[in-house]
Amino acid sequence: MNFLTYLISGISLGSVYAIIALGYTMVYGIAKMLNFAHGDFIMVGCYAIFTIVAAFSGSGIGMVIGVLLAMLICTAVGVLTERIAYRPLREAGSPLAVLITAIGVSYLLENLALLIFGSDPKSFTSIIKWEGITIASLKIPGVTIVTIAVSIVVLIGLQLFIHKTKDGQAMLAASQDRGAAMLMGINVNRTISLTFAIGSFLAAIAGALLCSAYPTLNPYTGAMPGIKAFVAAVLGGIGSIPGAMIGGIVLGIIEILGRSYISSQLSDAIVFAVLIVVLLVKPTGILGKKIQEKV
Repeated sequence: MNFLTYLISGISLGSVYAIIALGYTMVYGIAKMLNFAHGDFIMVGCYAIFTIVAAFSGSGIGMVIGVLLAMLICTAVGVLTERIAYRPLREAGSPLAVLITAIGVSYLLENLALLIFGSDPKSFTSIIKWEGITIASLKIPGVTIVTIAVSIVVLIGLQLFIHKTKDGQAMLAASQDRGAAMLMGINVNRTISLTFAIGSFLAAIAGALLCSAYPTLNPYTGAMPGIKAFVAAVLGGIGSIPGAMIGGIVLGIIEILGRSYISSQLSDAIVFAVLIVVLLVKPTGILGKKIQEKV
């Protein structure tokens, strides 16, 4: 029974990683860049919810407003970051400069949070009040069920958006050949901005779920989950939406089982060891595809 409990917890944690990894994999798939500030968008969303809920004295309406505004704020931060920090460098054709700038944006957001909220951890009020269900002697918390359900809805919604809408088809075209997409009349800059908007929107959702399950908030809340979600994206095959989902869940299970059966202190090391093994054995990830470049 303990194993089943750990397994469900791993799937729940992995579902959060999967939602974050979707943001990584969409941006990489289309813009061919790694937005290492993505984890800090999670922190921005969490602080937005925390501030608004505190203003409404923890009422239910405050939580609803907090989540909605957090989504809008994270989306705006993502779009502005892409427009101000990344686009000029991307058009200059310097991938390394964009990567370094992403790290700079990450430190900027963390230090702004330190200045505004201080370094003391905040107690986050869970947005999910449902206690969950009990099956025989197995109790499944409500936050676990909601997290898994939300991740499934997000995956299905993204797949439908990508394959059934005009903007989604534009994203697919830009991911295949950006130059050809521009020749076909697709506004690639707009498409990339939309990708950042969707990824940042998902970061707010992931942040709300993460802090509901682990209710402690500080300026570095999103840093480690963001890095682990990147590992999940690589594990699943970066650029693949189903791969990000699979990679996130697998990584969450590995982390929880490693923490429970091996060592809680070595759980992070185990996660990054998985990344090394994947890169050695199958660099493209579980669902990644080899791409042949013409020289």
